[in-house]
Amino acid sequence: MKLYADLPARRTMQILADVAMLTWVCVWAWAGRLVHDQTMDLAAPGRRLQSAGSGFRQQLDSAGNAVHDVPLVGDSISAPFHRAAAAGTTIQQAGTDLVGAVTRLALLLGWVTALVPILVVGGVWLLLRGRFVRRATAAQRFVDSAADLDLFALRAMSNQPLQVLARVSDDPTGAWRRGDEPTIRSLALLELRDCGLRPPGGGRSAQ
Repeated sequence: MKLYADLPARRTMQILADVAMLTWVCVWAWAGRLVHDQTMDLAAPGRRLQSAGSGFRQQLDSAGNAVHDVPLVGDSISAPFHRAAAAGTTIQQAGTDLVGAVTRLALLLGWVTALVPILVVGGVWLLLRGRFVRRATAAQRFVDSAADLDLFALRAMSNQPLQVLARVSDDPTGAWRRGDEPTIRSLALLELRDCGLRPPGGGRSAQ
C-alpha cells in the first residue's frame, strides 16, 4: 500500500494535510468537551435542589423522631413531621431529574459539536486520501521499467485534458503509434505525476 507520493512537493502537502486533519480532530474534540462542561454548569440548580430536599427531609424526620417519644401524643405529633418530610423527597427528586436532563443535553451537545465538523471534513479528507492510495498502489505495480511508460502514455491520452496533451504534441496519438520515445515519455510523466509516482529509474522529470 502506497500512502504518500514519491514527488517531494506532493508528499509534503499530503503530510501537512494529514497533520492538519489530526489537528482539526483534536480542536473539535476539545470544543465538544468544552461545550459539554459548560452545559453541565446548568445542572447546578438541580444539585442545590437535591441538597435542599435531602436536608429538608432529614430535618423533618429528625424532628418527628424527636417528638415520637412524647408520652400519649407522640405518635400523633410525629406523623405530620414525617408526612411533611415527603415534600423533601419530592424536591430532591426534582433536582435529580433536572441534573439527569442537563447531563443528557450536555452529552448530546458535546458529541454533536465535536462529531459534525470532524465527520464532514474527515469524510472529504478520507475520500481524497483513499482515492490517492488506491490509484498510487495500483499504478506502482506497473512501474518497473521504461517499457511500462507505454501503458501510462496510453492512459494519459485517455485521462488528460486535451489542452494538456496539445502541449506535449500536436499529434500525441500518432506519436504513440509510431513509438516516439520522447513523446511517449512526456505523456507517461503526465499520468505518473497525477499518481504521485516517479518514472522508472527514479528520474526527476516527473516532479
